[in-house]
Amino acid sequence: QVTLAESGGGLVQAGGSLRLSCAASGRSVSSYFMGWFRHIPGKEREFVAGISRVGTAGTTTRYNDFVKGRFPISRDDAKGTQFLQMNSLKPEDTGVYICAASMSGILPKDYNYWGQGTQVTVSS
Repeated sequence: QVTLAESGGGLVQAGGSLRLSCAASGRSVSSYFMGWFRHIPGKEREFVAGISRVGTAGTTTRYNDFVKGRFPISRDDAKGTQFLQMNSLKPEDTGVYICAASMSGILPKDYNYWGQGTQVTVSS
């Protein structure tokens, strides 16, 4: 079992940046695949990015097309934390960003542990 807690959301102007953090606690945090989803009003929850466990060759990442290199994902298992660096933000990125974890993979369907979410608002 893992507990997830997000932080770092807020209000930013278009073109600005935010760094979201997700503190994970529980057994063997390093054994989880980690990711981010977002919920935009009027739309279904959508996958943003995912990162694999740390292996001998490093990590594997996966992104939704709308990210287009703007939101690099990373993790620091020593601190039990994953990050989403959000750059070149657009008003359409406004929504609740939710941390997620999985024991099985980084495909969107794999995630089954969820945080409460943190609000990101991008003004035009």
